[in-house]
Amino acid sequence: MSDPAARRPRATMREVAALAGVSLKTVSRVVNAEPGVSPDVRQRVERAVLQLGYRHNLGASNLRRTNAHTNTVGALLQDVSNSFSASLLRSLEDTAHARGVAILASSLDEEPDRERSLVANLVRRRVDGLVLMPATDRQDYLSEDLQSGLPVVFVDRRPQGIDADSVTADNVLGSRLAVHHLVAQGHSRIAFLGDLPTIQTAADRYRGFVDGLSDRSLVLEMDLAMGGLRTSDAAQQALLHVLDGARPPTAVFAARNSLAVGAVRALRQRGLSHRVALVGFDDFPLADVLEPGLTVVRQNVGHIGREVSRALFARIDGDQSPPRHVVVTPELVVRGSGEISPAA
Repeated sequence: MSDPAARRPRATMREVAALAGVSLKTVSRVVNAEPGVSPDVRQRVERAVLQLGYRHNLGASNLRRTNAHTNTVGALLQDVSNSFSASLLRSLEDTAHARGVAILASSLDEEPDRERSLVANLVRRRVDGLVLMPATDRQDYLSEDLQSGLPVVFVDRRPQGIDADSVTADNVLGSRLAVHHLVAQGHSRIAFLGDLPTIQTAADRYRGFVDGLSDRSLVLEMDLAMGGLRTSDAAQQALLHVLDGARPPTAVFAARNSLAVGAVRALRQRGLSHRVALVGFDDFPLADVLEPGLTVVRQNVGHIGREVSRALFARIDGDQSPPRHVVVTPELVVRGSGEISPAA
């Protein structure tokens, strides 16, 4: 969060009109995308909006008091259909419901433009706070909103370009735990299945994988390092390719739950479910009833959700202390798939 002493009121429509040299009605037509404004005037207004950091308030007529709350918060996660995001959202909902607060949730799908658009829409609706699992490389576009006092809590990924509360897992440690466990079973040729390297969590998990190998005096074999995998189908095809190679891996680390699903399918397709070890990052429903049960590095999503809720609602209630960055330690959950020894 920003220094409270440095906060300034949000720019007003009147200020936009003055800077652009037009009437309030003209500004209203532009920000509401109404017809009847010439291109050059529209451009002047849009430049003034950008210069002042003005955010149009869609609910202004219902919010007459300076400190009025809308009893809504925004939650922008990467994929609300993913079990991690869904569990996190449910944890947030439990706290919000007890306070009579509604959550406006949406998926970002790793699309930066989508993030900026959804954030702008939520801010225009004057949400009381925002939970963000960012897709953008930097979030300094939120500086004006932070200066105006909007509570923002980052989850799963640390903020870049600004300082705000965050709750993340120790992804590097989680990957190292997985690698150490597989090496302890006797494996040295371990395949890696990862997401886009531009994603902060994916990069951290890859770094933890490499560090884990180094910890045990092993060198990364680049033909087994497969990144940029966005779906379970992509993970399945990538793993099938190396399993069919001249020197297949004896173990696999899937650095995301959906990628672990693809790995399970590939091993089953080749009849290797009980011969090639597998550890996944992030748990998911029914992972424990697979045959063998899937060994995972599990994030305590309930704990993460409670920490996010605590930080968000503390800010909404007026907490102006310096930003806090909470890092949650993951745990290795042993179920069978990660305890398979290399074939003789």
